[in-house]
Amino acid sequence: MKITSIARISSVALASALALSACGSETSGSDNSSSEASGGDSAASECGTKALKAEGSTAQDNAIQEAINSYGENCSDATVTYNGTGSGNGIKQFIAKQVNFAGSDSALKTKEKDGKIEVNEAKTACGSDAWNIPMVTGPIAVSYNLKDVKDPITLTPAVLADIFNGKITKWNDPAIAKINSGVTLPSKDIKVFFRSDESGTTENFTKYLNGAAKDNWTAEPAKKWTGKGEGKAKTAGVASAVKSTDGGITYAEWSAAQDNGLQVAKIDNGAGAVELTGESAGKAVEAAKIDGKGNDLRLKLDYTTKEKGTYPIVLVTYEIVCSKYADAETGKSVKAFLNHFASADVQKGLEEQGYAPLPSSVQEKVKTAVNAIK
Repeated sequence: MKITSIARISSVALASALALSACGSETSGSDNSSSEASGGDSAASECGTKALKAEGSTAQDNAIQEAINSYGENCSDATVTYNGTGSGNGIKQFIAKQVNFAGSDSALKTKEKDGKIEVNEAKTACGSDAWNIPMVTGPIAVSYNLKDVKDPITLTPAVLADIFNGKITKWNDPAIAKINSGVTLPSKDIKVFFRSDESGTTENFTKYLNGAAKDNWTAEPAKKWTGKGEGKAKTAGVASAVKSTDGGITYAEWSAAQDNGLQVAKIDNGAGAVELTGESAGKAVEAAKIDGKGNDLRLKLDYTTKEKGTYPIVLVTYEIVCSKYADAETGKSVKAFLNHFASADVQKGLEEQGYAPLPSSVQEKVKTAVNAIK
């Protein structure tokens, strides 16, 4: 399969008047047989017949647009559009039956919030179990702008938490200086920028802070920001704000940091400073445990890991699907596209977009789950 590189693009809303097929009305357990799974990447050459519409995570936008582009080269009559509006919106649209699948940087919630439980709402919308299928590994970069500091700085979980909760306000604060011996830090104000919209990236970043620095970050992880700073809309907003602000800092997908030429901090989780690379981020996902049942592949990351060479701040974008669609052709089309997305060639090509490929152990489970979609 040939993957053609395309220029990175910022998240854009792709309007579509495509008619949608609602999710299935028949019950299907999460332990569906995977006997339909085909070996290797041969399934990636299959083409769907239904036009598909999806919405959600901005973190995966560059990745899924690349996959859509290469899928179109192989399947010229197949149509997939993706609207990067944020994970929260994607889930809402999926539950409202406005999209065929959703992209979310967090798995469907199993706990009640505002009198509702996401996983139950999704099951009702589908008429079958909804599955969380991990597809994109998106390292979260701690991106900053210090024009007069050329050496990359290192940050620890506790210092990160205190920067984003407003306790550390100067770049030459003793706590930062202590872990950056030999680096001349300016007495410049730290200007924190956060996602003003409900964001899976926010939730994953705060999961890391709460997990790795619980004494410093006591707020519960959430899609809505609870720390300090100035809010900006979506990934493009926070990245642009840091790019234009000397002293700025934010959390954003690695691809956004690369697109905007931002400096990226090394993270010391207790085993030494680790630079963000595809390999170091992939180690964090490889160590994750499956926290779902059957083909529901929600992952549990270890934010406190001290494994040498592991970059600990990562998010996994899930494609949230119905295990069984009311319209069989829609199910086959979702399966065809996601098989393409999960294929080894496409995953490897995503490194150029600032993502880490799915580890092979996870990739095999993903293929099994995708091929069980009906």
